[in-house]
Amino acid sequence: MKMLIFAVALPLAGQMATFGDYKSERPGVWHKIRPADLPAPYATKAVDNGPREVARPAGALPQVKAGFEVTMYAAGLNGPRLTRVAPNGDVFVVESEAGNIRVLRGGGATGRAETVATYATGLSQPFGIAFYPVTGKAEWLYVANTDSVVRFAYRDGDLKARGAAQLILNQVPSGGRLRGGGHWTRDIAFSKDGKRMFVSVGSLSNVDDTDNNPAENDRAAILVAAPDGSQRRVFAKGIRNPVGLAVDPATGLLWTSVNERDGLGDNLVPDYITHVEEGGFYGWPWFYMGGNQDPRHKGKHPELQKKVIVPDVLLQPHHASLQLTFYDGKQFPAEYAGQIFAAQHGSWNRSMRTGYSVVRVQVRDGKATGAYEDFMTGFVLPDGNVWGRPVGVAVSQDGALLVSDDVSGTIWRVSYTGR
Repeated sequence: MKMLIFAVALPLAGQMATFGDYKSERPGVWHKIRPADLPAPYATKAVDNGPREVARPAGALPQVKAGFEVTMYAAGLNGPRLTRVAPNGDVFVVESEAGNIRVLRGGGATGRAETVATYATGLSQPFGIAFYPVTGKAEWLYVANTDSVVRFAYRDGDLKARGAAQLILNQVPSGGRLRGGGHWTRDIAFSKDGKRMFVSVGSLSNVDDTDNNPAENDRAAILVAAPDGSQRRVFAKGIRNPVGLAVDPATGLLWTSVNERDGLGDNLVPDYITHVEEGGFYGWPWFYMGGNQDPRHKGKHPELQKKVIVPDVLLQPHHASLQLTFYDGKQFPAEYAGQIFAAQHGSWNRSMRTGYSVVRVQVRDGKATGAYEDFMTGFVLPDGNVWGRPVGVAVSQDGALLVSDDVSGTIWRVSYTGR
């Protein structure tokens, strides 16, 4: 099936490009937000404008740039979330609310999954998964539940777990509707040498003062431990909700995709994608985007103001950036090698909707330039209703990009045709 295509646009600057909405977000449009572009707090009112989710209209498909094509890889899934590809090419998809992990296999000439199996059930709001060891044959599948990290014995080609899950780490602050609220997604990734395991943990609150709320301990942080769960500690903090984790296969740096705080208006605070420095502090809850003080914590912790790290890539506020991945396939043109793809679940508290897309983050020599491109859009209808919300992004064995959509229950496949 062929897509609507748009001409590639040059990078844009200024308020229109910086703070657009779904009507101006289209394949090929570039954005670059700088800290200097940020408005003052409360320049606009905070709103509750959740998406009106509707069934996918007949014939509606995501939109991509010229030369790319979108097809349906799998459908009928139950809220598919994070997606990762096994060493043998099987596609593992997490159905978080159902507590399942599914395995999709095949594609061939049809480009559609030929086998859909249930690998594991009964998990506790799972989100992140990772295969271990990171090189050679995988022996374990690690799963980040909302309150623990477990692992299953694994061999190439397994369509069903070989046995019960083994508990690796139970010192993970829990979240979700059934566990006291708060951000519940926990992603997991291993360092390039396989010696360290990273686990992301979002905050319990929007912007509680952590001095007075002990429930925020070890939250808004990325934890690190040995693969056996020992030596657990905080790797970096002040990161409100680091939903997605990825390790750059070229540099070995850890990267995260972050949902920032709400309540300061339409255009504050930008979500972001950044590499993560060990011991780094990223501002939450007292500061944002460097030394900008959150007015709800005026005058607090001045000693930390100059220590706040400015993220590499500022995204539109309230984009709800989720999974990210580095493109390591061979199918796309050479300019895509080493670039970051990230799924944007879309805003719920912005007067004009933004996100509901997949973006490409520009990376040069292992460093982000700060620019990002709208790569896949079209999930919002002209009337503002939403039929799809991207969550997961993964690179298939043949180099196509796979995108999970938890509203339509679909995995989309983006291939490069050159046409």
